[in-house]
Amino acid sequence: MGTSRKARERPVEHDGRTDEPDKRTLRREFLAVRNRLTADVVREAGGTLAGRALELPELAGARTVAAYVSVGSEPGTAALLDALRARGVRVLLPALLPDNDLDWGEYAGPGSLARVEHGGKMALFEPSGERLGPDSVTAADAVLLPGLAVDARGMRLGRGGGSYDRVLARLERAGARPALVVLLYDTEVVARVPAEPHDRPVHAVVTPSGVRRFPGA
Repeated sequence: MGTSRKARERPVEHDGRTDEPDKRTLRREFLAVRNRLTADVVREAGGTLAGRALELPELAGARTVAAYVSVGSEPGTAALLDALRARGVRVLLPALLPDNDLDWGEYAGPGSLARVEHGGKMALFEPSGERLGPDSVTAADAVLLPGLAVDARGMRLGRGGGSYDRVLARLERAGARPALVVLLYDTEVVARVPAEPHDRPVHAVVTPSGVRRFPGA
């Protein structure tokens, strides 16, 4: 089954009325759809996403990119990480701290990753080398964000751990203005997701079918 069939499926849409599902309910809905994807679909989508993302001017001119290692049925990032590194880009990857904040380390190829268990949470692949500190993300020219959905305003629905809320707040405090890009499947670009005052819109979303920009971000 290819990604084209998935792209034609009706996305989960919510119109922003007061009776819209809350974030927890929406997360369960989007995760349920992802969990039904086959390994072949996830792999194919990851390769297509890498090609789309590499065409972004924000990545073409970037010297440092903060990214992440996809796990499970997330849109795959492995091909993109290796392509960025092949370009000579410095790629920073997160390491989850006990308080859900993120430290960072440099990606030096697949052999530089270690599988780390975080209690009852999902196991993550993290950089095994030197830790650079939570503030190192402020040097990034672009930040690739994980997510479950994005809406027409560029508002992102994350997994709920708050790690990237801290990253975005840290960037704002530092006066850093990297390009914020979220990688998703086509069905995860929806009309509206719930947003809170501290939520910050992304600049662009990359899906297997293309790129959508949010000028107001």
